[in-house]
Amino acid sequence: MAETTLTPLQTANAVDTEPGPLVLEDFDHLELSVGNSIQAAHYYRTAVGLVPTYFAGLETGMRNKSSVVMQQGNVSLVLTSALNSEDAVAQHVLRHGDGVTNIAFKVRDVWSAYHEALCRGAHPIADPEIFEDENGRIITAKIKGCGPLAHTLIQRNGEATPFLPGYRSIHHNAGEYHFKAIDHVACAVEQGTLDQWVEFYWRVFGFVVSHEESIVTGKTAMRSKVIQDPSGKIRFPLVEPAPAKQRSQVEEYLNYHGSSGVQHAAFLTSSIVSAVDDLKKNGVEWLRTPMTYYEALESRVGLLERENVDALRDLNILVDKDESGYLLQIFTRPLQSRPTFFLEVIQREGCRGFGSGNIRALFEAIEREQALRGTL
Repeated sequence: MAETTLTPLQTANAVDTEPGPLVLEDFDHLELSVGNSIQAAHYYRTAVGLVPTYFAGLETGMRNKSSVVMQQGNVSLVLTSALNSEDAVAQHVLRHGDGVTNIAFKVRDVWSAYHEALCRGAHPIADPEIFEDENGRIITAKIKGCGPLAHTLIQRNGEATPFLPGYRSIHHNAGEYHFKAIDHVACAVEQGTLDQWVEFYWRVFGFVVSHEESIVTGKTAMRSKVIQDPSGKIRFPLVEPAPAKQRSQVEEYLNYHGSSGVQHAAFLTSSIVSAVDDLKKNGVEWLRTPMTYYEALESRVGLLERENVDALRDLNILVDKDESGYLLQIFTRPLQSRPTFFLEVIQREGCRGFGSGNIRALFEAIEREQALRGTL
C-alpha cells in the first residue's frame, strides 16, 4: 500500500490516495438490535416501505437469534432480536434500546482489509470466515467501532444466494420505490470525545473531515464533524454536546441510549415530496418546521424553480445549498419509545453538504419535541 501523510483534519476534496488493502467500497448494510424482529419488520414494511427479503431464525438453523432483512434499492437493514435473555443482542436492547449495532462495509479483500485494520489499531471481534454455495462465496470479519458499534467487513464474490450465512430468501411484494441508497449514518458521542473518534476513523479507515459545524441556540449547543472515506461514498457525521444552558438533543440521545451510538441514518431519494407524503400516510411522524422558516427561504437559498415550495412547506421539508447545488431533507421523530434512533430522508440536487443552514432550524424543532417530553 502506498504510504500517506494525511491528517484527519484534511478536507475530503484535497484527498488523493491510491487504493490499498483497507479500501471500503460502500455500505453493505446496517444491523439493528431490536426487541422483536418480526414486529419491527412489520413497522419498517408498512410505515417506512422497506421490503422483507431474507429471514434467519430457528427455521433456518439459528438457535439464539432471529433476523429479517429489509431492503429497497441499495438500502439494507438487518433487524435482529435475541431468542434468549442471555444473548448479547438481548443485553444490548436492555441497556440501549432498539438501535443500530453494526455498520457493515463492502470490501474487495476481507483478509487484507482485516489484517490492515488490526495493524492500524482496530480491535478484533471476529476473524475472517468463508461461506460458499454453488453460486458464489461470502467472506466476513468484524472489528470494533465507535462505542458499542461494530463494523463487519464483507466480501461478496459471485451471486451467493443467501444474504448472509444462515439466511434464506422469503417471498415479498414490492411496495412503492422511494429509497436509492444509504446517504450517511450519524453518530452521537460523549462530550469531549469527538476528536478522539475522528482520529480513530482516520487512523483505521483513512476517513478525513469534510465539514465542521458548531451550533449554539438560546438553549442548547453541539459540535459536529463529518468524516468520510476518500471516495466520499461512506460518510459519518459525528456530533457531541457542547456546554449550554439546557440539555441538547445530543445529550438526550446519550442519556437514553446509555453511550455513544448511531443517532440517525439518512436514506437518499430522488423524489422527497413523494416519499415523505407516502410515509406520512403510512403513519411515519416527522419533525415540524415553523412557518417563519419558509418566509425567509428564497432569500437564503434563492429561487427553487424545479421545486413546489408550497409542497415543501406543507410537508415540513427543509432546504439548503452549497456551491454545487441544493438539497432537500427531513427528519422523523424517534422510531421507538426511547428518544434515540430516527431517520432522515434526503434528496441531493448537486449539493454535497449536510444541511448546515438547517441545523439551527432542526435543533429548534427537536428542542420543541424535548420540551414536550420534559427532557430539555
